[in-house]
Amino acid sequence: MTYFLTIVAPDVLPDLSHVINGQIKITTLSENRAVDIPISEPMSKAQIDTLRERLFCDIFITSAKNRKKKLFLADMDSTIVASETLDELAGFAGVKDKVSAITARSMAGEIDFETSLRERVALLEGMQSSHMQTILDQTELNDGAEILLKTLKAQGVYTVLISGGFTFYTESIAAKIGFDAHHGNVLEIFNGQLSGKVVPPILGPDAKLSYLQQYVQKLGLTADDVLAVGDGANDRFMLERAALGVGYAPKPLLQEILLNQIHYTDLTSLLYAQGYNDQEIYDIE
Repeated sequence: MTYFLTIVAPDVLPDLSHVINGQIKITTLSENRAVDIPISEPMSKAQIDTLRERLFCDIFITSAKNRKKKLFLADMDSTIVASETLDELAGFAGVKDKVSAITARSMAGEIDFETSLRERVALLEGMQSSHMQTILDQTELNDGAEILLKTLKAQGVYTVLISGGFTFYTESIAAKIGFDAHHGNVLEIFNGQLSGKVVPPILGPDAKLSYLQQYVQKLGLTADDVLAVGDGANDRFMLERAALGVGYAPKPLLQEILLNQIHYTDLTSLLYAQGYNDQEIYDIE
């Protein structure tokens, strides 16, 4: 089976002569920025990590089989958007430091997601729900998110935004950049105030995996057809199940287990990792 080593630079590709055999045919995906190199066997995680650190580039290993995926699942907070919306919301309650500390422990896998979510939301009891819109207005997309979605949609890929955050945000972000579907948790609100509770069931790591499996079945696909991206422990099961599971600025837990990670570049690298070239990538300008 053929595999591809894809190298994506944040600016300009470095000299690759020490990486590749001169007889190997290199395919340029983006001039001076991204290349595909065919390899007969996948590299080990240690080899990938070493190469990433040596080149200061993002490195991807993919199989030639079903390389361009048909289903895309994405985490929202700190992946599609730049912030943790719950942490930002906590700022209005004067408890951002407390909530952020719990978030960090959850993302690192130190406490289970459901417990961490309940603890964080409880600290927001009594907050005016209008602050949710304020945070939404301030929320920014991560670089490459819009290009990624428009390109995948143009290729007929089914796209799902799936978050341990809240549907108030997933609904708006999904509509803004064109996700086909979205899933998240629901904040309980009474008389314009947050009750400090989440409406069950809570969407956590098991639910993310379950949604992946449901969409695969619904669309008549297999796990080989799935691309997924996320940054924290809550995404682990989803990323491990997808044929191409990528950590975006991943927390240490994911850094330790995932082959494919984005550290130096933006979300458009998910396209290069599937063999897309610049002629196939949507130009939002």
